[in-house]
Amino acid sequence: MEKKATFGAGCFWGVEAAFRQLEGVTRTRVGYSGGTTENPTYEDVCSHTTGHAEVVEVTYDPDRISYEQLLDVFWAKHDPTQLNRQGWDIGDNYRSAIFFHDEEQHEAALKSKAGEQRNWGAPIVTQVEPAQTFYEAEDYHQQYLEKRGRSSCTPALQRATAAS
Repeated sequence: MEKKATFGAGCFWGVEAAFRQLEGVTRTRVGYSGGTTENPTYEDVCSHTTGHAEVVEVTYDPDRISYEQLLDVFWAKHDPTQLNRQGWDIGDNYRSAIFFHDEEQHEAALKSKAGEQRNWGAPIVTQVEPAQTFYEAEDYHQQYLEKRGRSSCTPALQRATAAS
C-alpha cells in the first residue's frame, strides 16, 4: 500500500527532481500546503499573504523505500538552518517544513531532526507539523526541471581544460 510524504525545502523544483529519481517513489507533485487560503495560485503564495509553503508531495511504496530514507534526501536537499529562505529565495513560502501524515511519520521526523542537528553548527528551524490540505501547483511547475532537460536547480560545474 502506497503512502504519502510532504516536504517543504525551498523552491520545489529541485526538491521534486531529487525525489523523482528514487527507487520506490511512484509519484511526485509540487504544490502548496500549510496556509490559510483555499486553492492558492503561485502568485498568491509568492505574495506572502497565504501562509503556504512550496512543497513536494511524494507518493512512495514503503516496501521499497522507507520514510527515513525520504527524510535523508529532504535534509540533503536544503539548509534547514535558514529561516524562511533558501539561498536567494526569501519568504515564508520557502520555509523548511515536514508535514507528517500519521504518528509514525511524526515520530520519525522528530527523531531525524534531532539526529540531523548534530551535523549543523546553527539551530535547525525546520517545522514539523501535521499535513494539511495539499493544493497542486499549476501544471507548468510539475516536473519543471525534467521538462527543461535538467536534473537540479544548480548549474553543472564546468571544468576548464587547457590545450597542451
